[in-house]
Amino acid sequence: MSARIFKKVTNNVLRKDRIYHSQFWSCVSRYMCTNGEDVFNSKTNKVTSKDSNVRKSQSPKYSHESELHPEHGTGAGNALKGIIIGKGNESDSTFVPKQSDIAIIGGGLVGSAAAFWIRKQSRKGLSVTVIERDSSYAQASSMLSVGGVRHQFSIPENVLMSMFTTDFIRNISQHLGILGQESPDVQFHHQGYLFLASEQSAETLSKGVAMQRELGANIELLTKSRLAQKYPWLNLDGIECASQGIQGEGWFDPWLLLSALKKKNISLGVNYVNAEVEGFFLSDRQNDIDMGRLSGLQIKRSDGTSDSMEFAMCINCAGAWAGEVAKLAGIGTGTGPLSVGLPVEPRKRFVYVTHCPEGPGLECPLVVDTSGMYFRPEGLGGHFLLGGSPYEDKEPDASNLEVDYNFFEEEVWPPLAHRVPSFEKLKVKSAWAGYYDHNTFDQNLVIGPHPIHRNFYFANGMSGHGVQHALCIGHALMELILYDEYKFIDLDLFKFERTEPVLELGIV
Repeated sequence: MSARIFKKVTNNVLRKDRIYHSQFWSCVSRYMCTNGEDVFNSKTNKVTSKDSNVRKSQSPKYSHESELHPEHGTGAGNALKGIIIGKGNESDSTFVPKQSDIAIIGGGLVGSAAAFWIRKQSRKGLSVTVIERDSSYAQASSMLSVGGVRHQFSIPENVLMSMFTTDFIRNISQHLGILGQESPDVQFHHQGYLFLASEQSAETLSKGVAMQRELGANIELLTKSRLAQKYPWLNLDGIECASQGIQGEGWFDPWLLLSALKKKNISLGVNYVNAEVEGFFLSDRQNDIDMGRLSGLQIKRSDGTSDSMEFAMCINCAGAWAGEVAKLAGIGTGTGPLSVGLPVEPRKRFVYVTHCPEGPGLECPLVVDTSGMYFRPEGLGGHFLLGGSPYEDKEPDASNLEVDYNFFEEEVWPPLAHRVPSFEKLKVKSAWAGYYDHNTFDQNLVIGPHPIHRNFYFANGMSGHGVQHALCIGHALMELILYDEYKFIDLDLFKFERTEPVLELGIV
């Protein structure tokens, strides 16, 4: 399939009439299970035309100050040639290469997905280094989520990204399998999402389902009588209809996916470094190509020592702390375009583990109530996860991960016990808190290069959708870095420079 035809299919879905092409997702599967040679022209096999000629420079000197230091930067200049470091080293996470083609800040699902696609698609063997400050991932947003994936969004690009993830997981052994090792399994549960709608929101829900179906999502619109027949344990007071994903939706274990990605990446030569970024260096070459380019970064290793690394391109995948990482590069602290910061901050969310033997059975989907609260079964034996987002004026303190049980008693339990009467008898067994990388501008993804630091890329602000979109975001980053354009799903809607908010109605 030629690149031109494949891109035309994508454009028909996203840019023109948003019409679903009958062969689109079969093309997705064929493309994702190859090295892309049937799609990409070999003439485009380079980072970008302007970055193809390079000069190797000395690794930057570094200062002990954790901020941008243009006066100290010696500069990586143009993109480095393929520096093949070799097989990644899992045992020595303190090793910091002096140079790396691609530096990825954050080794969670988004960062690891980007590393995977770049190494897989880069025929010249671009070196990739992932910098993760918490190798245990104890506070990683993805690991503390409920692991849901759904196709029910109001923005077509979000629908397609989730469908991308479902297709990837369906073929995960082909993507992440390693010769001689057991095939990865992320324990996908296919019960789907069930969105309940009141009379006031029924029309909006119905229009959303029509769009999702047009893109190829298998979503069923349920009347009130059908809901009563299918889920007799629901109290349908105030409910007009509902939508349910009957294929490709559900939840999985994010830790198993991250583990599989990391193992595969290491086998492909990706280096994981246990360290924290302290600052960036700005290129001192003031020609048209290098103007505003970042040339390297200063990091503190897990043993407390500092080091520096030169890069050609850097991706910010720092999750809830992405805004702070951007500030280290002068974004939001400078003048002119650099006065505009990345609008991403941590927001704390709670998940409560409850026990209710008389609750819904094994066929129970992930239910999103009209109140915004949700629940889903967790394993066997009548266990359920309950949660929801607080009102904007009641955001909890995000300086720690302490659980607020009053939020459960006052905000989560009452509407869900009303919706499922058997929940009146549930008992809270445990709970945890995690972070959303919340985009305060419009609660949607920010992806692509910075307008001044053109070799600094964003992949931030998913606001709770990172688990289900990470694989596609990583793929999109690969396209921008290797081909300087989106070839699969056009995500230009989510660029950093957007001036109007992109509003997603399906926020949970």
